[in-house]
Amino acid sequence: MAVFFIFMFSFILSTSYAAVQDFCVADYTAPSNPSGYSCKRPENVTVDDFVYSGLGVAGNTSNIFRGTITVASYNEVPSLNGLGLSMARIDLAPGGVVPLHKHPGSNEIFLLVKGKLIAAFISSDTNTVYQTVIKSGDLFVIPNALLHGFVNIGGAKYNPVVAFASYSSESLHIQTVDNSLFNSTLSTEFINRTTFISTHETRRLKAVFGGTN
Repeated sequence: MAVFFIFMFSFILSTSYAAVQDFCVADYTAPSNPSGYSCKRPENVTVDDFVYSGLGVAGNTSNIFRGTITVASYNEVPSLNGLGLSMARIDLAPGGVVPLHKHPGSNEIFLLVKGKLIAAFISSDTNTVYQTVIKSGDLFVIPNALLHGFVNIGGAKYNPVVAFASYSSESLHIQTVDNSLFNSTLSTEFINRTTFISTHETRRLKAVFGGTN
């Protein structure tokens, strides 16, 4: 557990409510807004607001990607509201992948606890690919909002893969390329003409991911 706390506190980078008060525990009974949740009244705050056990449980990897991401953002952990940080647990079965995706408004530090992965991100200014192989204990840094992903290439001793990621935003957003294209109402013609993926393949992928139109 010690590595989790060291990892979290090393990543407190952004300005927050804490600049003017100690904390702003989210009041889930009030509506959220672009800047977060309203604060709970101090007398209603308890120590339970600062504890979350969800990252201690392996996620379900029975899906097309053979992997899952379990998020701990201000939606799950009320004390993260206004602090400018969040975390996630990544579980991958043998052959699993974290598909190309990005986190708008958030830098990421990825800590591979167990596994062997191809890790890569693509710069937005020069379209340069930064790709390498990482192993247990390695960190991989992904700058703000860049497309990135991971591929499990480890043998039996590296599986199942377990990793933790920390983010410079409490409202963690994940935009996956596959879901954006094929689990949406973007028309098949639009996808075909803008990506050069054939109409047949586009329809097949829409059927797999649940997209329409």
